[in-house]
Amino acid sequence: MPDSSEYLRQAAALPFRRGRVCLITSRNGRRWIIPKGWIEQGQTAGESALQEAWEEAGLTGALESEPIGSYLYEKDGRTYHVVVFVMNVTSVAQDWPEREIRQRSWVSPTGFFDRIDDPGLVELVRFTLLQHADEHAALEAS
Repeated sequence: MPDSSEYLRQAAALPFRRGRVCLITSRNGRRWIIPKGWIEQGQTAGESALQEAWEEAGLTGALESEPIGSYLYEKDGRTYHVVVFVMNVTSVAQDWPEREIRQRSWVSPTGFFDRIDDPGLVELVRFTLLQHADEHAALEAS
């Protein structure tokens, strides 16, 4: 495994709305993922996460103040370091920049675990997803 200076930096949004999480398809349509992408020069990880949520899924909203953590994955011989933020979605657009190449699906926390195959991401968000589902259930009951 390379040292941290060799990682390619990315940021991701874990979008929540009404107790469900939004997943999108990868560019090739073979896998379900969360919106993520490069952290551009002069951009914070949070700004990148919000930008990717808009471009890839047509979502706007607010990030929780701190990331829930990060995970590593490898692709094409490179190692990526992804910082993940919970996003509270306030608006879902019917048209967005990558609408023609991605599908969007709102799933329960259980559905998330059924569709996501990246072990690093699954481990990172397990507690967060279950916690948000419990909070939503409590709000619905009150």
